[in-house]
Amino acid sequence: MGLIVILSQKRKLELWVELDLVNHRSCWLYLELLSLQRDIEIDGINIHGIGLEELRSKLAIIPQDPTLFAGTIRSNLDPFNKYTDNDIWNTLEAVELKDQIRNLSGDHGIDSPVTEYGENLSVGTRQLLCLARALLKRCNILVMDEATANVDFKNDALIQKAIRREFKNVTVLTIAHRINTIMDYDRVMVMDYGTIVEFDSPNELMKREDSQFYNLAKQGGAKNS
Repeated sequence: MGLIVILSQKRKLELWVELDLVNHRSCWLYLELLSLQRDIEIDGINIHGIGLEELRSKLAIIPQDPTLFAGTIRSNLDPFNKYTDNDIWNTLEAVELKDQIRNLSGDHGIDSPVTEYGENLSVGTRQLLCLARALLKRCNILVMDEATANVDFKNDALIQKAIRREFKNVTVLTIAHRINTIMDYDRVMVMDYGTIVEFDSPNELMKREDSQFYNLAKQGGAKNS
């Protein structure tokens, strides 16, 4: 599994972690604990010097299991009523959900009901709504935690296309399960039991047949971008 970490603005870096008994969530927790002991800067600003609410407003997370709440499409995308209907519809169009949402529940559109956990919607639709929520927020940093692990290839393709089109000026941090989806990222950091063993672009690492990333990519059927 992979963890993509962005080190500078508008750049994507794939951190490919070899894990044995420890899953990616344990790795993420380790990185969180590690961060408590070190300064973290975003666009040159130390996050310890800004408020938590402001920091969270700049971040968006799309988890493996899409998080929706009982309410409506509107309340799930805009829980604090910060955006206009037009903003919401434009965002839905950007993730190719506009027509689907428009026809929900007798043409109720964005006021259509959403049950707890979004169980009245397909997994793919739920994940695209989470992506729309992040896009509407206009975050500076997007965290993707295996966001397409539970969706079919069609919705995976929609999500990948939307990310590259709508988040091209956003810093992206991703835990990926399909290595072919990250072959166009800026950097790959390969870690083996907590040690950095490789750090370069996917293109460069794919030129080295002795590279761990090369072998992982070949096992996954990935091709150089």
